[in-house]
Amino acid sequence: MNHDQEWTQPEPLWREDTTIDSFDSLNENLSTDVLIVGGGITGITTAYLLAKSGKQVTLIEADELVNGTTGHTTAKVTAQHGLIYDEFQNHFGVDDASLYYQAQMSALAFMEELVEKHSIDCDWVKEDAHLFATTKQGALKLEKEYKAYMNLDIPGELTDTLPFDMDATKALSMKNQARFHPVKYLAAVVKELKNLGCDIYEHTKATDVTEGDRIEVTTGNNCTITCDQLVSCSHFPFYDGKGFYFSRMYAERSYLMAIEPEKEIPSGMYVSIDEPKRTVRTAEYEGKPILLVGGESHKTGEGVDTSFHYRAIEEFAAETFGIKKKLFQWSAQDLTTLDKVPYIGPITRRNQRVFIATGFRKWGMTNGTLAAQLIADYVVGETSLFHDLFKPSRFKTDPSMKQFLSQSFDVATHLIDGKLEIVGERPERLRTGEGKVIQWEGKRAGAYKDQEGKVYMVDTTCTHMGCEVEWNSAEHSWDCPCHGSRFSYDGSVMEGPADKPLVDLSEQLLPLSEHKHEGQEDQLEESE
Repeated sequence: MNHDQEWTQPEPLWREDTTIDSFDSLNENLSTDVLIVGGGITGITTAYLLAKSGKQVTLIEADELVNGTTGHTTAKVTAQHGLIYDEFQNHFGVDDASLYYQAQMSALAFMEELVEKHSIDCDWVKEDAHLFATTKQGALKLEKEYKAYMNLDIPGELTDTLPFDMDATKALSMKNQARFHPVKYLAAVVKELKNLGCDIYEHTKATDVTEGDRIEVTTGNNCTITCDQLVSCSHFPFYDGKGFYFSRMYAERSYLMAIEPEKEIPSGMYVSIDEPKRTVRTAEYEGKPILLVGGESHKTGEGVDTSFHYRAIEEFAAETFGIKKKLFQWSAQDLTTLDKVPYIGPITRRNQRVFIATGFRKWGMTNGTLAAQLIADYVVGETSLFHDLFKPSRFKTDPSMKQFLSQSFDVATHLIDGKLEIVGERPERLRTGEGKVIQWEGKRAGAYKDQEGKVYMVDTTCTHMGCEVEWNSAEHSWDCPCHGSRFSYDGSVMEGPADKPLVDLSEQLLPLSEHKHEGQEDQLEESE
């Protein structure tokens, strides 16, 4: 990879310098005690804990292990999840707010113990985490958050400065947090899984669930896995089970860039609370310290041209730290629940055989590990101090109802606006590597022209609930603003809740080269 050239596709740092064991796809029916769907930090850690408890465990992944949200993380291991503790103690009470902090710290302690126990070389570094404000209003919020820290016995410190050149009005630290290399960490855990006899299959997508005396899960290549208990660790639950999770979460995208800075690298992990959001942390690459700089969060399918967000982060990094070399850039999608607390536990109140773990916001390393601990306890019949706080069947009137109504209104707006949108672009006007919403036979469609000049055209109606998808120029994908489904430029599903591809309209297009040969630059005809 030539890092001095512009990127054609985002690429995360974590997958560049580390390999993880690969596995075949499933090609036969099988039976197991527990089936885990999803090969990120949650699924792998859950499999590890259950295999150690003596359960027969099978783990399947639709793509490759650690190539989803876990492989695109900032990899902070911290209980400082933005401005939440003042909010939590006001909405849920001091006891539950304290339980949330204890739960996150228990996950951090588990990870640190695992690193030490198995001597995992994963760049594990203990550092303080910091929130910082750049406005007077933000400073007041940090002062309220600091009071919540003191009330909840969270070790922290409020200061007026940052250790790098940026005008900050206040900064709030949380002591003894950590950062690490997630792929190196999970590569070691996967090796332990193999030693424990866990069956792992990649490129094996769960497509359907039938619940009877036992649970039957059908895969994309028509194999059946029969199990006693099913755990969905697939970011968005691949199986809803009448839990209506699509209406109880919203999806956001954020962006990250790895650079070799010109200025001295500060220690610690930093997140801004004012707009535009910024995140900064150190890492290591090829034996040298580097910086990860990110932010620019927005709801999936909304906002300006997504390439803008990378440019904004690059400008911030250049102004604040200087850029000697650009190394990597990538993005992530995160799910937020109605009350900002993840859903971890039985998929519904009455179904104690299917478990889910989702809605981690931007804090999947601790929440994913915590989810594995809680679900493992459920499966083996043990109780946890944290079960009730995270159970998916909870509903906190404040703030859940307010967020639910806001999200429902947002979805309705997108449904109406998308259908009424008037577009006039034509597919023959696309430049190489460009995707756009176009007009085709009087209807809204989406078109993308690849590097070889081939044009892909899809119906832009999301197959989940009928919203209109928008083009994501940074990832070359079609993103749904209603519930966060994402589709590749050819219409195939990249991320749920949609489970069916966009309708392919490409066959209605003749090759553009043929039209040029016929001298029809401005008009396309349907193929016969």
